[in-house]
Amino acid sequence: MAGAPKTDLQLEIAHVLFIDIVGYSKLLVDEQSEVLEQLNDMVRETEQFRAGEAQDALIRLPTGDGMALVFLTHAEAPVRCALEIAAALKQVPELQLRMGIHSGPVNQVNDVNGRSNVAGAGINMAQRVMDCGDAGHILLSKRSADDLAHYRQWQPLLHDLGECEVKHGVRVSVVNLYGNELGNPELPQKFQTRRGRMRALALSGREQHSGRRWIVIAAAALVCLTVAIAFWHFNRENTKTPEQPTAAAGLPSAPEKSIA
Repeated sequence: MAGAPKTDLQLEIAHVLFIDIVGYSKLLVDEQSEVLEQLNDMVRETEQFRAGEAQDALIRLPTGDGMALVFLTHAEAPVRCALEIAAALKQVPELQLRMGIHSGPVNQVNDVNGRSNVAGAGINMAQRVMDCGDAGHILLSKRSADDLAHYRQWQPLLHDLGECEVKHGVRVSVVNLYGNELGNPELPQKFQTRRGRMRALALSGREQHSGRRWIVIAAAALVCLTVAIAFWHFNRENTKTPEQPTAAAGLPSAPEKSIA
């Protein structure tokens, strides 16, 4: 619109915690309101949430069935927050959450209500990482995990899962965070499915290789048998006893006694 002030995109690296309520769509409307209120209260009580707000370094984004917390402080903030939430979940086991963490670029913008909002690859990747998990999982992108792997307190909690395929065929490298009865040590269903397909393909390849090997063995055995039979036949013909010559056919034999 003419006369509207122009604003530059504020691109910066943020540390994003994406939270999703598992099974939210299956709940009744009043149940959805209740679990969202539970989640909001739980998140507000975490030390990292309060510290981020106090420093004006936290942006909250509702996502319908969860939320995204964008920390503009340090890489440990979303991880510590996730562990605090996981500890609080023990008091409300009926509330099932999965969480994804990623550090990446975001753009700070204002939404239609004039409130601070963010967009960008940092938000999108955090959601994709979260989508690879099941209830109880705290998953990190490889980039976020690398930021923590140099610290003694975090290294034992990081368990590499490999690559996960998400929307549009994109593959992301994912690390599972668990330990001290927090997090979920089970292999996420998406990884189980992928590894099952890989095992099936490997087994199929071995069966095909084994089938080809037995065909070669059978052909070789047939050739050896044919050669053995031919050799035996040739050897038998050459070792026969020569027959004594007989009288020419049709000639009369001389009488026993005769006059010369």
